[in-house]
Amino acid sequence: MSAGAGAVLAQLLAQGAERGADMATLRGIAEEAGELGATRALTRLGLADDGAGADVAELRELLKAWRDAKRSAWKALVAWVARMACALLLLGLAVKLGALKLGVGEWVK
Repeated sequence: MSAGAGAVLAQLLAQGAERGADMATLRGIAEEAGELGATRALTRLGLADDGAGADVAELRELLKAWRDAKRSAWKALVAWVARMACALLLLGLAVKLGALKLGVGEWVK
């Protein structure tokens, strides 16, 4: 509940109490109204049936698996790029030190 909605509810409860309504009755009405609103919202989302809790838990597991797969893919990509950079560095050192003659000068010409 937002701070503004909480303030409005508190003000309405105070007004009801000033006009002679019992505070317990007003709180009961507010609680029932909140329950009814929550039930309507869940019904509109299709989450009002008995299997909704299991469905939400399954969706959370699926989302966690997706996030784990994404994280693993990024790690694999970074590892691949690092290996390629190291391989190119070693190849460059081998050519520079003369341990490997590739004829790069001939390729450039």
